[in-house]
Amino acid sequence: MDRSDLPSDNPTVSVNDNPTLRGSGAPELPAAESAGSGAPAALPLWRRVVRGLATMAVTLAAVIVVLTLAYRYINPPLSTLMILDLAKGNGFTQTWVPIEQISPNVIKAVVMSEDAFFCEHWGVDWTAMRDAWEQGGRGASTIPMQTVKNLFLWPGRHYVRKVIELPLTYLASFIWPKRRMLEIYLNIAEWGPGIYGVEAAARHHFNTSAASLTPGQASLLAASLPNPYTRKAGAPNSKTRNQAARVRKRIGDAEDYLRCVLPAR
Repeated sequence: MDRSDLPSDNPTVSVNDNPTLRGSGAPELPAAESAGSGAPAALPLWRRVVRGLATMAVTLAAVIVVLTLAYRYINPPLSTLMILDLAKGNGFTQTWVPIEQISPNVIKAVVMSEDAFFCEHWGVDWTAMRDAWEQGGRGASTIPMQTVKNLFLWPGRHYVRKVIELPLTYLASFIWPKRRMLEIYLNIAEWGPGIYGVEAAARHHFNTSAASLTPGQASLLAASLPNPYTRKAGAPNSKTRNQAARVRKRIGDAEDYLRCVLPAR
């Protein structure tokens, strides 16, 4: 005889299937819910919002990292400032030029005016930042900080933007050599409404090329960088001329500070 024909010593009886047990007042067990066939409970709205924002932040961070790696070898086609101009319906002018075709006068003037210790720090000049905060919290943005702000972030003074700007500055400074950093900066800096890059600035303000800029012209361009909307290099006011004169004096001593970007002699 087959063993399956024998009665089981421990038969399994379902309360739901046994009419005697159902009628005896025993509680009726619900249909099996432990099998996992039911839909999971929906997350609260605030959790879905937080999850969505976190996903967006991670995605955006990944895109910026990929772009930063790519810009080590290819020229950025647009900056956020250029995109904002396009969104407002305004055009802009930019002609990319390699750093070899930019006058050393511009390199000296801009670096000595904006970030004299460019060759010595790793993107952030903490000493200058501390001094700036003690004097009111303005200034001390290095060329790497300005570059990532212009390229990836938005204009204006915002603490949130500054918090994002710092790690991006270290990332770009780690990936880009000093000459590449300065090359990108000089090609995306704004020198007037819709005028981006030193080549467009040289053509607009002085009717010349970036390679032919004189020390005086380069000093005027550097002096106008903090606010090119009010400080016009081609038509300077007294404040801009005085600042340009100070920059012009510093150009003569610049080579000792700029070995990392000036071509070797």
